Amino acid sequence: MSAPVYLDYNATTPVDPAVREAMLPYLGEHFGNPSSSHAYGQRAREVVEVARAEVAALIGAHSDEVVFTGGATESNNLAVQGVARAVRAARRHLVTSARSSTLRSPAPASAWRRTAGTGPWSRWTARAGSR
Repeated sequence: MSAPVYLDYNATTPVDPAVREAMLPYLGEHFGNPSSSHAYGQRAREVVEVARAEVAALIGAHSDEVVFTGGATESNNLAVQGVARAVRAARRHLVTSARSSTLRSPAPASAWRRTAGTGPWSRWTARAGSR
């Protein structure tokens, strides 16, 4: 029997072998929270900053414009908050259609309410079961 075909790449994907090799030292011997002040954390912080600079160079950005997130929901919330703040600053309207399940979740609605949903020109409307 042949192996099944994996079709759920939206949920997870295999790690590229080159990426896996580059990451291995930081999944074992050189671990640490990059936000911590201890030696393990500071080493991790240095590595994250090198990676941030490399990504920035690849996309033609400044390293302070590159933000790493833990997943889709966090990324979507960050995007919603950024757009919402820009809309609020310009006193303009933002109309969205949430097609992604991460955008239909309560977190982006909460992000909208915290950032843009405070003025008379903004409103978040969510319909149950909308797709």
